[in-house]
Amino acid sequence: MPSDTSVDEALDRATGPRRGEVTELLELFEHVAQRPPVVWAERIVGFGQYGYAYDSGREGIAPEIAFASGSKHTLYLVEGFAERWPDLLERLGPHRTSSACLYLPRLSGVDQDALRELLDRSLAVIRDVHGDGK
Repeated sequence: MPSDTSVDEALDRATGPRRGEVTELLELFEHVAQRPPVVWAERIVGFGQYGYAYDSGREGIAPEIAFASGSKHTLYLVEGFAERWPDLLERLGPHRTSSACLYLPRLSGVDQDALRELLDRSLAVIRDVHGDGK
C-alpha cells in the first residue's frame, strides 16, 4: 500500500555510491512509466498502480514498476521477466533474479539500454494485462 513516506526519505535509505544511483533510477523509472513516484511500504518507490485478485478472493493494489535501494538495488518487474527476456539479461551485466525482482549490486557496469528495455517490456505486459493504471 502507498505510504506517507516522502520519496526523498525512501531514497536516503541508500548510502554511499548507491545514493547517487537511486537518483538515476528515479529519473529512468519516471521517464519509462510517465507517472510520478509514490512510496509503498515506506521504502519502495513505485510508479503507476494496478489492482489484482487471487483465486482465494484476496485483492490488493501494487505499483506497475518499482525499486528499492539499500545494500543493493531491487527492481520490481512483471512476474516471470527472466524467462520472458533472457536476451536482455545476458546483456545487462552483474545481477540476480527472482520471479518478479531484479537485484543489481550497482548501476555501474549495467547496460543502460538493456535495463531500459526490461522496464519498457515489463510495464507493457502489466498494462496489457491490468490496464493503463494511473
